Amino acid sequence: MSAILFDLDGVLYEGDKPIKGAADTISWFNKNNIPHLFLTNTTSKSRTELVAKLAAFGIESELKNFLTPPIAACQWLHSNQIKNVSLFVPETIKEEFSAFNLTDSENDNVDAVIIGDLGEQWSFEIMNKIFRTLINNPKAKLIALGMTRYWRNTTGLQLDVGPMIKAFEYATGSNAVVTGKPATEFFQAAIKLLGNAENIMMIGDDIRGDIEASQQTGLKAILVRTGKFSESDLELDIKPDVILNSVSDLPEWWQLNA
Repeated sequence: MSAILFDLDGVLYEGDKPIKGAADTISWFNKNNIPHLFLTNTTSKSRTELVAKLAAFGIESELKNFLTPPIAACQWLHSNQIKNVSLFVPETIKEEFSAFNLTDSENDNVDAVIIGDLGEQWSFEIMNKIFRTLINNPKAKLIALGMTRYWRNTTGLQLDVGPMIKAFEYATGSNAVVTGKPATEFFQAAIKLLGNAENIMMIGDDIRGDIEASQQTGLKAILVRTGKFSESDLELDIKPDVILNSVSDLPEWWQLNA
């Protein structure tokens, strides 16, 4: 293996609690100059906030080390020459879209409707506003910042943005452009950021969003028994290349196998 992609929540931490040994693992990869990126579907924090969060866990990182759905979405908007966008994302990541014309009106000339995980902010009022914006602007692109079904925080499993996107697709007849996991384009963007390196490994806790999706992009995949992992994952027809108890076991595995 020449490089590795780290999922964040469920691999390096669970909510606001670090995974034991995660900081030592990232330190080992830094000391050995092994190229790596942090891939995350979170749309509740900006890259600046993610750097600060990892630092609080003793993990060193920089903005350039992260590939997030907002960054991938901005790349897509630029490449498709889209300027007028309606954002339904947490306040903290709106800064990532500062280069575009932002509108809050459902009746404006909207070219794209961008949706991230709003967590407990989801309400019928917000969902209906998204629906009306899409209906009133039939040519607008529906952009999903990921299609993760659910994730685990300190209180247990909770819905992510994927089910909400499916609702809007069904209601409007639209097909979302996905700029996060499990979209193949998201992993391809990561490969490009790593200089098109070969033999890249993905490590994650989501059997579908991390393991199946990365394997479909041609990567090898490590499943960890932390985060949202369930023993029932191993009964599916998705076969991880490697299974580790946690990310803390990664350096030893890497030295023996990579």
